[in-house]
Amino acid sequence: MAVMGRILAIDYGKKRTGIAVTDTLKLIANGLTTVPTTELMSFLADYVSREPVERILVGLPKQMNNEASENMKRIEPFVGALRKKLPNIPVEYVDERFTSVLAHRAMLEGGLKKKARQDKALVDEISATIILQDYLESKRL
Repeated sequence: MAVMGRILAIDYGKKRTGIAVTDTLKLIANGLTTVPTTELMSFLADYVSREPVERILVGLPKQMNNEASENMKRIEPFVGALRKKLPNIPVEYVDERFTSVLAHRAMLEGGLKKKARQDKALVDEISATIILQDYLESKRL
């Protein structure tokens, strides 16, 4: 039987990056952590050395008119470097246009207090979880 690997999702940000991961059966997306973007590459290298990861998803920030957002200028070089550093793990872009809006809504509906909703790290982690959950649901159809 094939080794069950996790799928890891990244909500890449200028300062901080939210990370979510599935269970090994790839049924559930869970927020993992938020790391300073400057430490992201070493965090990922360390994580995949300890956990089986079969795919990495990177949120693709598009504007409503479908044009790439300003953040793409930072994401593309990162993805290039990631593919070099972890050549055995496929890296895939997924549309993340509405995730931060959904993350805020999830926090509101979850009854999180205003202070928690202003915790940008938490928003990033929830956004990564939503990216991952959307991906899992799209694969189940």
